[in-house]
Amino acid sequence: MRMYDIIMKKKLNEELTTEEINFFVENYTNGSIPDYQASALLMAICFNGMSKKETLDLTLAMRDSGDVLDLSYIDGIKVDKHSTGGVGDKTSLVLTPLVASLGVPVAKMSGRGLGHTGGTIDKLESFPGFTTGISDELFKKNVQAIGIAIAGQTANLAPADKKLYALRDVTATVNQISLIASSIMSKKLASGSDAIVLDVKTGDGAFMKTLEDSQNLAKEMVSIGKLAKKYTVAVITDMNQPLGKAVGNIVEVKEAIDTLNGNGPEDFKAVVYELGAQMLIAAQKASTKDEAFNLMDEAIKNKSALNKFAEFVKAQGGDESYVYNPSKFDNTKYTIEVVANKAGYVKNIFAENIGNACMTLGGGRETKDSVIDLAVGIILNNKIGDYVQEGETLATIYANDMDKANKARTMIFDSYEIVDQEIVAPSVIKGVID
Repeated sequence: MRMYDIIMKKKLNEELTTEEINFFVENYTNGSIPDYQASALLMAICFNGMSKKETLDLTLAMRDSGDVLDLSYIDGIKVDKHSTGGVGDKTSLVLTPLVASLGVPVAKMSGRGLGHTGGTIDKLESFPGFTTGISDELFKKNVQAIGIAIAGQTANLAPADKKLYALRDVTATVNQISLIASSIMSKKLASGSDAIVLDVKTGDGAFMKTLEDSQNLAKEMVSIGKLAKKYTVAVITDMNQPLGKAVGNIVEVKEAIDTLNGNGPEDFKAVVYELGAQMLIAAQKASTKDEAFNLMDEAIKNKSALNKFAEFVKAQGGDESYVYNPSKFDNTKYTIEVVANKAGYVKNIFAENIGNACMTLGGGRETKDSVIDLAVGIILNNKIGDYVQEGETLATIYANDMDKANKARTMIFDSYEIVDQEIVAPSVIKGVID
């Protein structure tokens, strides 16, 4: 079998066989196939697409290129959740202890933030002593003992995807539905769960900017999951403005704790509850969304979800007292307000710009080696649909560097669009694909 022939076949828009895809993935991963030939195939895929069978074969080949976790030692139906990434997306901080408190075991691999999107690990490391660099033994022990563990992604989980993504990133071959879907699902399938709930973001702050593209990606990933014999469902959620009001690390942790205490922004709670309901149904802990909502309401009300979060933080080396007393978190040197220059209704808050403003403050990574300031962040006092007076505070900046704060203030001010006509707040749940 020759790589030349595989490239030519896809160039002519013919379907690749399972054996051809396996040959490509195996030999590119081990270094036998050079980057220039892999790039040629990727570009041919971008032009001609892939069939559902090809997409599944590529996903499974990448899954099998490294470790596939065995979670059979955990009782019950294991449900994994994945977000395609957004601004202010602290969902896992509330969702995982919430469903774990209701008997759904959570054994999750998470990542760090890069660019304008935040990462779960960075937020969790806001707790002094917390680590996701735990041994396999402790990971298993925590899931069995308290029903929840979150670790950083192992280097040998779908290594083919890691290598291919790095190549796609520099050859303008990232934005192709089959390649995106297979990249995400190869890691999810390697993570060993029984069911997968996907949070597919759509809009300005998301990877997929249009609802149509987000729906297509969701359908592709659900199709892969089902063909791989996994219960899979996708929820499409709005990212035309940041989720909730907090954007940063410590500020998002505080908002998550506030939500676990029964408060928190309504849009954030809506996303948590929709995803939580899908996870509870997948785990057979609820048969309807209404039943799931009632279970989650009770877990919030009786503090079992909050207590589970504290238990989880402690189990991974963190100081759980911060869960019950968030005022202990570090404060910043400066607090700066961004004010409206006119009265009217908030029509748009450009989410990607807000994420970039947080990165400017030091709260995000420009490169994977960037060191972040966990304390800095942004609180959005007004969201889309709100009426504001001239001079009213639109957002509050928490900063440790005044030059960075002034740059961020301009970026945040420019992110708000205020108009005279009344604006209806958008629905945050855009659809469910199952």
